[in-house]
Amino acid sequence: MALRRVLWMLALLAAIAALAVSCGDDDDDNGDSGSTAEFTTISDGDLTVCTDAPYEPFEFEGADGEFTGFDMELMRAIATNLNLDLAVTVQPFDGIWLAPEAGTCDLVASAMTITDERSDAALFSDPYFDANQSLLVKAEDAEELSSLGALDGKTIGVQSGTTGESYANENKPDGAQVKSFDGGDALFPALVSGSVDAVLQDFPVNRERASQDDQFVVTAEFETGEQYGVATKKDNTALMDAINSQLAALRDDGTYDTIFDEFFPSENS
Repeated sequence: MALRRVLWMLALLAAIAALAVSCGDDDDDNGDSGSTAEFTTISDGDLTVCTDAPYEPFEFEGADGEFTGFDMELMRAIATNLNLDLAVTVQPFDGIWLAPEAGTCDLVASAMTITDERSDAALFSDPYFDANQSLLVKAEDAEELSSLGALDGKTIGVQSGTTGESYANENKPDGAQVKSFDGGDALFPALVSGSVDAVLQDFPVNRERASQDDQFVVTAEFETGEQYGVATKKDNTALMDAINSQLAALRDDGTYDTIFDEFFPSENS
């Protein structure tokens, strides 16, 4: 009887040990999969992204009516990998990093430089793009307006709430005036009409416009060392962990380079 009880106890202990090992294996499998904490989105099945469009080549409406551009295709690839559809909502750039906190969208992807001020109010991803500021003028004025210092007595067009606006105000000649516009797309007509004498904004955007329209020329690039990031609300760490994991994965598998080459072909030519 005692022997039977001993054998029963040994069998029970063996079963408990086997169960513990099985549970431990499950935990290891989850760790190996690289899974992150579960996140939710404001609309089931969608990754909703706020952006300020048009802002070529980063975000603009394509011929098919779908939003495209470097930012949008990067976000579309991430959404697909997360088994979500990309939904885009357009709003003015000034203060756009606050949109996720207000519940307007899950993320902001809008050629947005990571700054200390913005990081105080929003959670940013790892940097995904490097950029500088630049000066765009009419081709007929290129020789005269070849530097920021040459704009003494002139008017510089900028977009409200941007690092270009900050750079212009901090570095312009004393006699220059800075004129702010709500949308980046308003800057180019203002330059054509003479409402401003130059446009100061992100180099990739000015370069894109000059490459499409020979009445414009980029006369100066300013090394500001800016880096773009995707933003969400401060406490949405689960979503941002997923975004950072996807940004790394897209670089590793070559998708990032494919998208980059589509919108910046001259960079690697």
